[in-house]
Formats: sequence, structure tokens, C-alpha cells
Amino acid sequence: MNFNFNKTKINQGTIKGICLLFSGILISSCASLSPGNNTLVATSALQPKKAEMSKEARENWQHLDLLQDTIPGMSVDRAYKEIIKKKKGEKVIVAVIDSGIDLKHEDLTSVLWTNSGEIAGTGRDDDNNGFVDDVHGYNFLGESYNEQLEFARILRLGIGDEAYQAKARARFEERLAETSQIVGQVQQMFTALNEADAAVQEELGQENYTLEDLEGIQASGQLAMQVGFLSQMLSRADDLEEVMESLNGAYDYYSDQLNYNLNVDFDGREEVGDDPYDYDDQAYGNGNPSHRVKDESHGTHVAGIIAADRNNAEGIRGVANNVSIMSVRAVPNGDEYDKDIALAIRYAVDNGAKVINASFGKDFSPNKEWVYEALQYASEKDVLFVHAAGNDGKDLDNPENPNFPNDHDFNNGQEFTDNVITVGALTAQYGPGMIAAFSNYGAKNVDVFAPGAQIYSTMPEGEYTFQSGTSMAAPAVAGLAALIRSYYPKLTAVQVKKIIMESGLQPEVKVRVGGESNELYALSEISKSGKIANVYNALVLANQVSKGKVEL
Repeated sequence: MNFNFNKTKINQGTIKGICLLFSGILISSCASLSPGNNTLVATSALQPKKAEMSKEARENWQHLDLLQDTIPGMSVDRAYKEIIKKKKGEKVIVAVIDSGIDLKHEDLTSVLWTNSGEIAGTGRDDDNNGFVDDVHGYNFLGESYNEQLEFARILRLGIGDEAYQAKARARFEERLAETSQIVGQVQQMFTALNEADAAVQEELGQENYTLEDLEGIQASGQLAMQVGFLSQMLSRADDLEEVMESLNGAYDYYSDQLNYNLNVDFDGREEVGDDPYDYDDQAYGNGNPSHRVKDESHGTHVAGIIAADRNNAEGIRGVANNVSIMSVRAVPNGDEYDKDIALAIRYAVDNGAKVINASFGKDFSPNKEWVYEALQYASEKDVLFVHAAGNDGKDLDNPENPNFPNDHDFNNGQEFTDNVITVGALTAQYGPGMIAAFSNYGAKNVDVFAPGAQIYSTMPEGEYTFQSGTSMAAPAVAGLAALIRSYYPKLTAVQVKKIIMESGLQPEVKVRVGGESNELYALSEISKSGKIANVYNALVLANQVSKGKVEL
């Protein structure tokens, strides 16, 4: 499944009740980063932030600094203030392979990549790069948007042998049962909420009420249960309108899965006109990578995390300055096609991208070799590929939990290419809940963790909101990679990957994974680096490597 919870009103982190957790950290010493080199070091005596975060902090926590703010962001703001200052860097093109991006958003228009050789609206391939009217990127989806999950397509088209189809059918039936159950549960919650609301309004003699009003009701029996239910809802939201909006979002999200993603008879590709399982059929798509509907929000949110204009006093600030965002529309509301992803990677590489953000993934990939070849091509051209680990709360080292694309092809974690960095998601509070419950993990196959729970960023039609997912953690790291490549342009993609992994903060605390409450793990047991990404330390190490003071 792609990781773009495209409905603006809901995402999987919300549905699973992910709250902001995380604070306090201890950096362990590292051979590449010694205490005398101005790196950030926190002592074990540092206490987690106990006070509730301000609105400003909630909307920017991923940029904050543990030592100064007691919130474990990536020290972005501190890095700009103390390291970057007014230094001039080189422009870096970051390709966002995703859903379409709102190309008119106030926080993104100034950072869009523009193909100087292409003239908009001519209907010609002015620069002879093989793509017509690709002014700000390319669109491999045509006018399509909704799409099946890959295992549903396998069943519809009879792809693969009998064993492969049986595996797809088992996954399909499991997912269909889960989704149908959730839709039923949401409908029941609607009914319960409406009934409880009516009962409390009658009891209080007023239409609107607060959590404090509920606490003052002396009730028994059915009314007591209804008051308790409403109190629980209001403890997680500002008002019932917000609760209803969340429920509506959940209903729409899972209903879309039943209508499109899990509908074996649905063909979302028909209007594109190509054969998505024929690699040689490449004459499709168009030069307009903008979003098609407001709910197609994922690419816009990702782009803002990476590079929202830091100087316009509007909305938010992205991680990276000196960035041009190349929009490559290749991820639908459903599972992406292997052909689209392979061609999107090659398009990004051939048109100058030095970093590719890939906030998508799925558990079946009939033509994985096309994507693997594209990743190797990107490696040959010195392009870093930043990939979201996925939102199933599973161990990616377990072969029963496949996730595509990857850099190991399930060869016991042995990487066939060295330019891919896989990112898991953090919450905002230190402690056992530091790893987002939805985040995948793996000592061999997840490289590093970064902020990914309740991240505030750009949305279509000039809006902003919070979304959760490893989809939000990957662009934080893509932005970090762009910063390194901007200020230290001679460093290779492989060096940038190693710098990000080696320079991260390494807390001593043990954490839960997948929402489990009993077993606790060190970060080194659930990721390859055992660290969380940190911009400040990464720039310090990048400077040392660029001067030959440190070898990776």
C-alpha cells in the first residue's frame, strides 16, 4: 500500500490514536564525532518536557532542539542560527515522487523546479528530453487518481503463478475483512456519538458544552455511560465538531478502500491508456504534475516538509533552503505501478535531481526488477534515494513482511545498491513511546528514524494541517540530505547517507514498536544506525568529511 493517507481529514496515525510522544535524549559517543568537535551532546540527567507544548511548538516540533527546547526535533532551527547563518549554498534539485503537488501554494511556488528548456503549453518537447511540457516535472498518472492495491490487481489480471496469486488472495481477504470491520465500527461510533450528544444536551439544557460541563453531571445508568463516552472523545479533541470531522475522514478513507483499493473489478488505469505491465509502453502521461482534487494532498504535504519557503513569513519553513522541488506525479490513491516508479526515478535522475524523496511503498511488486534497475541507475548517477519505511508497525527484517521498493531484494539485508536510506518515524516525546506505533522498523532494513507523527505542513488550496506517517519522516531526511549537498556539494550520495546515519543522536532509552506495550528495544535493535537524524550534527560531520578530517 502506498503510504500517502491521501484523505486530508484522516491518516493512519490519527486512526491508531497516535499522540505526540518524545522528549529527552542521550547521544552516545561515536568514532566520527568526538566531543571536541562542536557536536550536540545531551546528558542522561536531561528531563523530558512535562509542560504541554504551545501551538507554535506543536507546529514546528520537528525543527526544535533537545538541549534548548527539551523537544527532540532535528535541531533544524539551531543549525540555521549557529552553523548556516547567512552562508550561501548551491541549489539542489529534490524530486518528490508522489501524488500531485499544489503548484500554486503560497509556500511552494518560489521553490518549484523549472525546466528552463521547456516552454509551457506548446504541446512540444522543447528541450528534447523525451517529455512534453514538463515545466515543473512530469505526470505519469494522466488524469487518473483512484487505484487498486497491487494484490487486487494481481487477482483481477491473473498476474503470476498459482502460488503468487494465492498469496495475493490471502492478503486481499485479510485486508478486506479488516477494512469492512473498521467501516462498521465507525458507523457504530457515529450512532453512539449522536445519541450521547442528544442525551447530554437534554440533561444540560444547552446545545454546546465542554469537558468541564460533562464532569459536573451526576449521572447513572445509560446516561453515565454516554457522559463517559463523550468525555473520552473530548479529551482528545477541542470539540465534538473535530471528533465528527475525524470520524467522517475515517469513514471516507476506508470507504474509498472498499470502493477502489479493494474492489477487484475496478480499473483505475483505463483512462491513462497504457499497459502498465509493459515496460516498453512509455508514451503516456503529461507535463502537468499538479494535484487533481483537494484530497490529493500527500505530495503537497511532503514537499512542504522538505522545502516550504523559509523567507516569505507565510505558513511554515521547510528543512532545506536552496532547494528546487521537482514534482513527479506517480503515486495514486492506491498502490503505485512499478513501471511508473521506475520511469519516475529515471526522469528525476536525468533531469538533475540529486535527492529523490519516495514516501510510498507496497507489499507486492510484480515487476520489482524495473525499480531495482532504476535505483542502481540513480546510484551510478550519484543520486540519493530517501524512502519511507512504511506504516504497518512491522519488522522489515522478517521476510513475511515484504516492503517495496527496497535496497536488498530480501537477501538477508545485504544491499545491492548503496544510495538508498530508509526512514522510520518518531513521535514528539521521549520514552517508551518514542517510536510511532505505526512505523515499520528493522535492525537490517531501517536505517534511521526522524520526526513523523503529527507533522504540520502544506496542503492543497493554500491550507496547512497535521499528518502522520513515515511519509512525513522521509522528507525530513530528504531535506537534511539537500542541506548537506547544498553546502558540501563535493560529497557523494553515499557519503551523505553515511553522514546522516553516523551523526544522528543515539538515546539510551528503550522503546516499544508496533504499539506493543511489553517488550522494549534499544534503537540499535530496531534500526541499522540506532540513531535519530540530526541536522546540526550532520552539518558538523559533513564539514569534517569535506575537509578530509574524518573518513567514512
